[in-house]
Amino acid sequence: MSLGALRPSPLVEQATDRLREQITGGAWAVGTKLPGETTLAESLGVGRSTVREALRALSGAGLVQARQGSGVFVIATTPRQDWSTRLRQAAITDVYEVRMLVEVEAAQLAAQRRTDDDVTALHEALARRRAAANAGNAEFVAADIALHEAVVAAAHNPVLTGLFTEFVPVLQRRLLDLVELLSLRSDDPNHGDEGHAALVGAIAEGDAGAAGRALRDELTQTLALLHSL
Repeated sequence: MSLGALRPSPLVEQATDRLREQITGGAWAVGTKLPGETTLAESLGVGRSTVREALRALSGAGLVQARQGSGVFVIATTPRQDWSTRLRQAAITDVYEVRMLVEVEAAQLAAQRRTDDDVTALHEALARRRAAANAGNAEFVAADIALHEAVVAAAHNPVLTGLFTEFVPVLQRRLLDLVELLSLRSDDPNHGDEGHAALVGAIAEGDAGAAGRALRDELTQTLALLHSL
């Protein structure tokens, strides 16, 4: 089988794409042993090191598996989805349930670990959210999420911060849809200000229980709205 020589531009990416196409297109079925590195390198017109990197990428995608002393075998014809892809495709209610677990814990930790700089950042984020009440829905939602990011940052846990960062693109898009669909700001342009003020106040005072309750109450209300759609 001739795979066709590649152009001289990122070769590893091209080799990975070409091999992935063969696998997902059914040229190599599950259980098939791939040709050796030398054969693949000759077919693609690249070096063995490029093929080796491409196979490593395909292994990371869950398509192939190297077996000691036997070679590389196809184990799936559909790439394994990464976390970001799963989030984008998930139901928003499912995302919110997980968000609640993450953020409530983050709020409680923030109340225990916040620094003076964190408290300042939280008050500034709250002020920006209030100022955004005079702006459009997109600006208001962005300011709302920025406040929640400041809460998570105050927990000083890089894993929680990284996890919440993954949620942000999905939340921003879905929250904007929710605000516009239900006209949440038609009667109150600064929708949810009381709850957010209570959250910031609880963290500033170091009251972990109150911080967790404030955030749980807010997210529970939003989740109820989502279930009503």
